[in-house]
Amino acid sequence: MTPAGRTLADALARCADEPIAVPGAIQPHGALLAVTEPDLAVVVASANAGALFGAEPAGRTLADLLGPAELDRLRTGLAGDLAELNPLRLDLPGGAVDLVAHRADGLLITEWEPLAGAAEAGPAWHRRLPAVLQRLSGAGGLAALTGVLARDVRDLTGFDRVMVYRFDRDWNGEVVAEDRRADLEPFLGLWFPAADIPAQARALYATQWLRLIPDAGYARVPLEPAIVPGTGRSLDLSDAGLRSVSPVHLEYLANMGVVASMSVSLIDRGRLWGLIACHHYAGPRRPSAADRVAAEFLGRTASLLLHTAVDAGETHDVVGVAQRSADLVAAVGRAGRTPLPALTDGGDAGRPTVLDLLPAGGAAVRLDGRLRLLGATPPAERVGPLVEGLLAAGTPVTDALPRALPGAADLAGTAAGVLAVGLGAGDFLAWFRPETPREVTWGGNPHEKEIAPGGRLSPRRSFEAWTEVVRGTARPWRAHEVAAARALGEQVAVVGRARAEQDNRMAAVLQRTLLLDALPKVPGVDLAARYLPSADDVVGGDWYDLVPLPSGRVSLVLGDVAGHGLGAAAVTAQVRHALRAMLLRDLGPGAALGELNRLLTTLLPGEMATAVVAELDPASGAVAVARAGHLPVLSTATGFLTAGRGPALGLVDAATYAETRLQLAGEERLLLFSDGLVERRGEAVDAGLAALRSAAERGGRDVSALLDVVLAALDPPGTDDVTLLGLGRL
Repeated sequence: MTPAGRTLADALARCADEPIAVPGAIQPHGALLAVTEPDLAVVVASANAGALFGAEPAGRTLADLLGPAELDRLRTGLAGDLAELNPLRLDLPGGAVDLVAHRADGLLITEWEPLAGAAEAGPAWHRRLPAVLQRLSGAGGLAALTGVLARDVRDLTGFDRVMVYRFDRDWNGEVVAEDRRADLEPFLGLWFPAADIPAQARALYATQWLRLIPDAGYARVPLEPAIVPGTGRSLDLSDAGLRSVSPVHLEYLANMGVVASMSVSLIDRGRLWGLIACHHYAGPRRPSAADRVAAEFLGRTASLLLHTAVDAGETHDVVGVAQRSADLVAAVGRAGRTPLPALTDGGDAGRPTVLDLLPAGGAAVRLDGRLRLLGATPPAERVGPLVEGLLAAGTPVTDALPRALPGAADLAGTAAGVLAVGLGAGDFLAWFRPETPREVTWGGNPHEKEIAPGGRLSPRRSFEAWTEVVRGTARPWRAHEVAAARALGEQVAVVGRARAEQDNRMAAVLQRTLLLDALPKVPGVDLAARYLPSADDVVGGDWYDLVPLPSGRVSLVLGDVAGHGLGAAAVTAQVRHALRAMLLRDLGPGAALGELNRLLTTLLPGEMATAVVAELDPASGAVAVARAGHLPVLSTATGFLTAGRGPALGLVDAATYAETRLQLAGEERLLLFSDGLVERRGEAVDAGLAALRSAAERGGRDVSALLDVVLAALDPPGTDDVTLLGLGRL
């Protein structure tokens, strides 16, 4: 980072860390006392409190500072809800005051504001409050609501300019309504950058609805003592209306020519939506406590109406999206095994497609690994990585793709906005919106930042309209659009899960027909088999078989078809029966595997399987072994039989398979096994093979017991099917 960059970063960090909640001072238009309860002893006082009370409050209680009647009124109010107490009008030696109280840091914080010098709208305005509320509630749409709000707050408070300021998702603010003195330059439609209101200030706006600065040129009044006794820290003034504000903010107001300001928060369902910002240029201005309560009440009322007002402008769109969503969900429900045609082929039949659901330039559907594109989309080969990248980054909804995935910035022409819904197993629905270049007029250049002496960030000095073209963004996705897309995705996922469950049931039934209930008895031969299905309840492609041959020999077979589920089970059935027929020609295991490979490459292109065949002559003990891409057979006497391996079935058109021959005698046993026995995620298969050989050497003569010893020793993880066959002579 350059020295200039470090300086700016340091200034921004100082701004973010500024202790605005504990400034240790208040504004001078009132006095503050922090007292204990119930004795009301003064612990902290503002330096100007003595002038207001006619006596220094240090070492005193409120009983010493108030007359008996005023003290009784205060104690009565404190016994109830402070929200009902505030403001309480009392008479002090220095004149009448409005008292506002709240609790913080285990103390009662009392703020005393003189009536003298406060501007009041008077009873006439307050009598019109029902009519004002009726105008607010009757406003149709956001523009009407904010327009009424700006006019009535200005009428109440008398500020030169009242704006309604709306935050975007990045906390930039747009002036969406304004009522102003006729000679002032309009701010309506201007944008102000997020840096104008730092995050910690926004956090206070979310909890403290109203903030007043009657005179931006004030001299701060310190609290005494600066540290609350017994705590080691300054008094928390987060909820204090008199709280002294950041010098940076005061400089910002001065640069705008603003002498007095007031703001009322607008909060939509718990989130800071915007502000009612009031500016005065002619001189200091301090609305009375009663008028400020009324202004806050208007802000709270408007906040309750914001959601309805925003929705009113979207009602037509919401209804249209809901109707199309219902049509698509119904089509998906009727689609049977695959909803892909219902989502992408409805246009010719007059039904909506997935592209019709939302206003978008293009859409993509990937189901069962098949991708279908509609409208204007990124190239097919980039759609999958784009959507997967957004889902992995946790940003499935974006209207600024270059920010979400900088590596995909070149796709903004078709996909500056992306709304993606993951369906699991790599499948998804996605909608794309093209870049919409737009002009944004800021109140001053938002990119200009000044560093004041001492390294403090200084607010910009110019607020003249400054226009820039914003690129790389699309029309934002609305909440009802995102909800409709996710609801459709859930319906598609439900259909997919139902189909997968049905497929698994069918596959399990089919696979059970491929597994022998028990190996046939062969005179003079000790045989045993074990099959463990996947713990994930996913049907795999393992199968085994025993085929008596016309010559009197017997073939023991173990195979594994690539894939899982119904498709793998169906292919497994075909491969098993075809191999049986070829073995019955009695030409040897190598020839049978060669014929099976030709059949697979011709009739089932794209399918792949491994298999091993051990052909035994029970009379002589002669064994011939051939493998097609399968793991080697294990001899308990000589180890793994690695010779005689050919390619997996279905890979090479004219593959040949050599045979390995041995003489099985005495206590020697042969083990045939699938990869689920010896493979572990993250480990080399050689480790599993070594563990298998070690366990087999300890297994003993009985084949069935040997298989149990092997399974107990290797304890396969259950992530794949496990098949294990044993062969020996009696």
